[in-house]
Amino acid sequence: MVSIVVLISGSGTNLQALIDAEKAGKLNGTITRVISSSDKAYGLQRAAEASIETRTHTLKKYYEGIPKEQKEERAERREKFNEDLAKLLINGAVSDTPVEGYKKPDLIVCAGWMLIFSPTVLEPLAKAGITIINLHPALPGAFDGTHAIERAWKAGQDGLIDKGGVMIHNVIAEVDRGAPILVKEIGMRKEEKLEEYEQRIHDIEHIAIVEGTNMTIEKINSQ
Repeated sequence: MVSIVVLISGSGTNLQALIDAEKAGKLNGTITRVISSSDKAYGLQRAAEASIETRTHTLKKYYEGIPKEQKEERAERREKFNEDLAKLLINGAVSDTPVEGYKKPDLIVCAGWMLIFSPTVLEPLAKAGITIINLHPALPGAFDGTHAIERAWKAGQDGLIDKGGVMIHNVIAEVDRGAPILVKEIGMRKEEKLEEYEQRIHDIEHIAIVEGTNMTIEKINSQ
């Protein structure tokens, strides 16, 4: 069975969709661990309630005592954060050697992970043969990066686009530019409130995250 590590930063509604799918026998893999970039993320509680092991890996701990003005030192600390994240994912802990009994994941699913991956993370994962995918609440090539839902909604209200959506894509160093695995579109509605559009996006996210994960698992199994 394909082992999955899920990365989160917040409430974990998409993590919950994966947990529910696994419980229902509709996820073709096993979630073995959840890692959060925030120690206050509600998704950690969701994982605990499902008896899934959790870890936190928070950037703020690496920045402690370093003012924002010290950009070079903060950049060095960010790279250390990235190096340690790769070790945590591959070896089970921030260590150069695997933790005894730890099985590295076959697949990493970013389900609301809010930090950018640098080559310092991605290259070791590729060498270890670990696939990494991400959920992004916009269509390919549109509204890369943060606040994608708000930006798409505004463009729709301004008449610049007539559809939005979500995608599951492979993760590369260029933010939200990896090859799409699954795309789901929804039509824009004039005079729709942001909250209404956001809810429609979240509804299809919960479907897409499961379908995209299963599609990736199928590809892993065929290799």
